[in-house]
Order: sequence, then C-alpha cells, then structure tokens
Amino acid sequence: MSKGWWLIVVGAVAVAACVARGPEADDSKAGPPSASASTPTAKPSAKPTPRATDWWVDYDPAQFAAAVRKSAAAAKVNPQLLMAILYNESYKPHDPEFERSWQKIDSNPALGIANMHEAAFEDTQRGKRMRGRTWNELPDHPELAIEAAAWHLSDLARGLPDKLRTDLTKDELVALGYNAGRGNMRLFANGRKPGTQAQSYLDRLHDNWQKSGEAVRG
Repeated sequence: MSKGWWLIVVGAVAVAACVARGPEADDSKAGPPSASASTPTAKPSAKPTPRATDWWVDYDPAQFAAAVRKSAAAAKVNPQLLMAILYNESYKPHDPEFERSWQKIDSNPALGIANMHEAAFEDTQRGKRMRGRTWNELPDHPELAIEAAAWHLSDLARGLPDKLRTDLTKDELVALGYNAGRGNMRLFANGRKPGTQAQSYLDRLHDNWQKSGEAVRG
C-alpha cells in the first residue's frame, strides 16, 4: 500500500474507534447536567504528547541497525536484506496504539515494524526461538519484531530449491517469499515471473537496497 492510502486507513481507524463507542457514548445527544448533580462533568483528555523515548515518532528503520545486525547474525541471513525488508514494511504507521486499534477492525492484521501476521510468527517461533514471547508483543517491542523477521527469512531461505531456474538472486527470492509466501517464492525460483504486486515489492526492495547497506554498516 502507498503512504497516501494509509492516510485514508488512519482516518478509517479513527472513525471505527468512534463507532465502537456506541450511541450511549454520544455526548452531543445528552441533555445539560442537572443543577443538583454533585459530580462535575469530566473533560475529555487529550492524547499524550509523544516523548523522546517513543521510537515510532519519525521512525526510520536505520535506528535499529544494531538489532538488525545482531538478529541477522543469529539467523545467518544477510543484514542488508533484513534492513531492506524493514524499509519495505515502513509504509504504514507503527505507533503501537494505532496497531492495536487496527487489530479491532482487521481479522488478519500484521503487527510490528516487520508487519508479521500471527500465523507466520507462530510458525517461526519454535525450539528455543523467542521462547515465551507472543505475537501481540510485536507493536511494543521492535527488537522482537526484527528477531522474528530474521528467523522467518532464514526459514524461507532454507525452503528454496537446490537449483534455481531464474535470474533472481536468493535474497530477492527470499524477499518475495516474505511478501508473497513460501509457495509463491518456490514458483518464482522455478521460473515463474512475479505478478504486479510481487514485482512492486521487489522494485521497492531495489530502491531501498543501497541505504539499507549503509545503515547496517553504520
């Protein structure tokens, strides 16, 4: 999705949140408070001003370069690829409050800075990986999202056929697998051309490749 589309989505989330309150919460239809009421009418509270420690304000994946290098080394994947995936997935807001609101209106949301679906997280979380951690933690814990994405990329790479019948590199195929799924990745590896959506993801990967390399080199 484009950034312009996500501005529309943000508005939809805000509207949905208002609708979710129900008619009993519509103060505009309520009459004036009784003069004999002993409890003062509460004023609506404003959203807190973001703090310097709120990482999602002016978010840039490069701010997590150290975590990318660490997780990429553990999972034995290319750190430049992992960083490029984060840049590809940075098209939407990653404010944890927004993501939790989005969960209420999307039956299959993707959470965290790597936009991971619950099924992918649970498939990736096995053995000693991310023991005791949950998919719902991803919005608040970007380092966990990075670790999960690194292991998912590692699993995808191991799922590639031994012989590739394509001009696409392994990193490109794994990136396509992250976006389009393991089955489509194998089809691309065997010569099928990516469709419009997959090609768009690959084009963005190419656009983000150089700055991703610069970010992980520090």
